[in-house]
Amino acid sequence: MKKILADIVKKRDFKTVSGSADISVSGISFDSRKTKPGDLFVALKGVQTDGHKFIENAVKNGAVAVLAENVENSDLPVTILKTSDTSKALAYASAEFYDNPSEKLKLIGIVGTNGKTTSATLLYRLFLNLGYKVGLISTVKNYINETEINADYTTPDSLTFNKLLKQMNDAGCEYCFAEISSHAIHQNRIAGLHFAGGIFTNITHDHLDYHKTFADYLKVKKQFFDNLPENAFALVNIDDKNGKIMLQNTKAEKYTYALKNFADFKGKILELHLDGTLMSINNIEFWSLLPGKFNVYNITAIYAAASLLKQNAEDILQVISSLKSVKGRFETVKINGITAIVDYAHTPDALENVLKTINEIKNENQKLITAVGAGGNRDKKKRPIMAEIAERGSDMLILTSDNPRNEDPEQILNDMIAGTKKRNVLKITDRKEAIKTAVMLAHKGDIILIAGKGHEDYQIIKGKKHHFDDKEIIEKSLNELKN
Repeated sequence: MKKILADIVKKRDFKTVSGSADISVSGISFDSRKTKPGDLFVALKGVQTDGHKFIENAVKNGAVAVLAENVENSDLPVTILKTSDTSKALAYASAEFYDNPSEKLKLIGIVGTNGKTTSATLLYRLFLNLGYKVGLISTVKNYINETEINADYTTPDSLTFNKLLKQMNDAGCEYCFAEISSHAIHQNRIAGLHFAGGIFTNITHDHLDYHKTFADYLKVKKQFFDNLPENAFALVNIDDKNGKIMLQNTKAEKYTYALKNFADFKGKILELHLDGTLMSINNIEFWSLLPGKFNVYNITAIYAAASLLKQNAEDILQVISSLKSVKGRFETVKINGITAIVDYAHTPDALENVLKTINEIKNENQKLITAVGAGGNRDKKKRPIMAEIAERGSDMLILTSDNPRNEDPEQILNDMIAGTKKRNVLKITDRKEAIKTAVMLAHKGDIILIAGKGHEDYQIIKGKKHHFDDKEIIEKSLNELKN
């Protein structure tokens, strides 16, 4: 694929420093190590590195043009273009290079602290079952129809995003459901994309290591809805007090869903069970295989979104009734009379929701044992808060490592335990040993919650990834009880 440079940068202001913009480029790169002959290299100012330092390397690797912010004069034998913001320029150039693929399908973005993965994945499965060709961009996996592609980030960089959408176009996909992270919005990864709709799940304390204040975090989320076009829909959880804020300045058609407040799509819990929920939406009763109040919110959101995408209500509910839990999201394992739940809950709100759900369902004779940690090199303020919530909601709490990354895991646990009253609390740094201990402490009928990592099949210790799967370890530990 070749494109004229001037055509792919036309939506951003640029100044030609040297050479000509009327040349062909065969690709785009922003990592000099991955630059190929014929590429346009975009010098991104990232969180960790500045691409301007690697312009010469990119040219050595074959770049025929460079798009940068800080260049006035250059002796390099390639076309040099200057722009005010290379992150936006990369996003718009990527969209043009791949023929604006977001305009050739219905792209729905899911925004919020919790529920993004479940909502996006269930919408993907729903529309597959309704007979459509569909794409998914999510934390766990990306899919082009039924072809699985590994996901490195919740929302990929703008170049990868547009490439995935182009592949979806080529595969005949009519819809794409995508998780949109606050980082992606702030870093312009979704600039230049056309969204047919947006869903707001909720917003709680998270990522303040990056956004610094909750107000900044909220503002970034709102920015997504501010930028939706008039012909799109904006669907928000109005039970979250910030739902109204998301709708304040949007040009899109406004819709709401809720369990408590009046809304266009009103969900209601009729019966809660560990293996599912009897619920209703707009007074239509049905059974869902997904347990928990938070899943009733997710199901109400996907029903609403599918309705706004003109799907038949009866068909939607028939498929929703058959949908199973997303990997690592309240995923249950029952062996030898003990129920274990693996969940991704890694924020105070998510953890509280999971614990509340279990406590609403379990009987007074069942003991709840929770094993949870907190990630290293991330927001430290939430550590004692999460530990306090876990202690309050559990009969026994085991504090353990999550992904310590480059931090001392002992210090992370000390930060957490400071939030507890130290009643029925154990500190076991080794996560595998913590899970084994939870199993040893459990009796038939008891419930074990392993929280924080969910779908992840790795643990990051001292900057290195090691294979680690909570579900795999809990299943093995429970099976060993039989021996």
